[in-house]
Amino acid sequence: MTGEINKKIAELTARVDRLPTIVLPVSVILSLAFGYFIALYDVIDIGLAFSPTSLPYTGLTASEAPTVVSMGLFGYIPGAIILGYLADRIGRKPTLILTALLTGVGSLGNALSFNFLTFLIFRFITGMGIGGDLILVPVYLVEMVPAIKRATYFNLVYIAGWAGLGLGPFLASQIVLANPAIGWRIVFAVGATLAFIVLVIRSHASETVRMLGLKGKINEAENLVQEMERKALEKTKAQKLPEPIIHEYSIKNSNPLAVFKNPVYRVRVLAVMLSIFFFYFGEYPYLTEYPLWTSNFLGYSGSLGNQITFLFGLAGVATFLGAIGLRLVIERIRRAVLVTISYFLGMVLGIVFAVYGAIVRDLQVAFLGMLLTNFIGVGWSNQLNYLNGTENVPTYARATSFAFSDGVAHLGAAISTAIIFDFIPLLGNLGTWVVFQIPMVIMGIILIAVLPNTIGASLESVNEAKAGN
Repeated sequence: MTGEINKKIAELTARVDRLPTIVLPVSVILSLAFGYFIALYDVIDIGLAFSPTSLPYTGLTASEAPTVVSMGLFGYIPGAIILGYLADRIGRKPTLILTALLTGVGSLGNALSFNFLTFLIFRFITGMGIGGDLILVPVYLVEMVPAIKRATYFNLVYIAGWAGLGLGPFLASQIVLANPAIGWRIVFAVGATLAFIVLVIRSHASETVRMLGLKGKINEAENLVQEMERKALEKTKAQKLPEPIIHEYSIKNSNPLAVFKNPVYRVRVLAVMLSIFFFYFGEYPYLTEYPLWTSNFLGYSGSLGNQITFLFGLAGVATFLGAIGLRLVIERIRRAVLVTISYFLGMVLGIVFAVYGAIVRDLQVAFLGMLLTNFIGVGWSNQLNYLNGTENVPTYARATSFAFSDGVAHLGAAISTAIIFDFIPLLGNLGTWVVFQIPMVIMGIILIAVLPNTIGASLESVNEAKAGN
């Protein structure tokens, strides 16, 4: 791009970054939040749909259920990578519409599934949609909110999304327990309904300013920024907006894959990918197979099986509360430091209590562990991982880079959910669950050395202006 266009785009992004408040339409914020609600609701509620209470009514065997769970996770990988690449090539908005469509079709198909094959097909489709949405929601947000409180505003959407992993499981557990024969179908149908509503709302959203600039649509980007500035003045009742801090950098509308030629970005992306890979490796067996584990290996059944299912669903509320609690520290502590803390306190210590309590049949201790795992381990780590994945790469490859990190990382989830039960005879129950958590803590420490401090910084200042293209 020419020097004049580069300067104009730098000015436009700086004007967005210096806004004193978020100005996205409420409907757009809700459509992004509900996208996360559906994604996170789906992750844990499939564990409830295939719990000992409802599994006999699904037509699946205990050995088939983990395969179905894994198939959805395998769908995340091509969904994230393909849709992320499309988002960098054709735009954020059209791809966000496509992710909602895939999620809706897949969830509806699962609600109507009647055998192992149909479950596999529609879980894969759902996984593709969710994998894409998990990438594009944070990409859209970080490009359209002010820099000074980027994580705080991102957290607003995350709080609504974590309701899917918090309040959703509690409600779903009640549906499943009230009528195990059809309750699991209703759980999937709710996700489908929300996905189609989201699709309609997103069709009225705008493209991001940064993507418009990258595509050379300068006039359209200028009009959008002026509208955002007008809304910010109205919302804050200020007389004047702060002066933008414009960074000098060059813009390239390159093939997104070219980002891996830059050694700085290559190291950042690889470190984030491995960090998320091992997080998913430890997290997903807990989210999707903890009730199944208590049934298969500890003999929980009948009223005891129902109790653990209820407590597991109830503990999900802590994830929602954890997302709210994260607001107190998210703009105070470097992302890499905070995610390492959440890995250790939430995923290691929390799962130790959850598993040990289940082994000795002390449901109070087990529930305490579930609360800790959900509040810090799940409620904090995911958002911090997504900020790390989206803040540390340039605009032309932001979705592709994060899609690579998160998409490939989901192999960790797919692998661990498929193999964790095979390790229990070798390492024991507690040993297996703990061993699956340790690698992510090690990767968190590596992130501290690799990633820059992005708190309050513009995306361009830590990327294009610092590491180039």
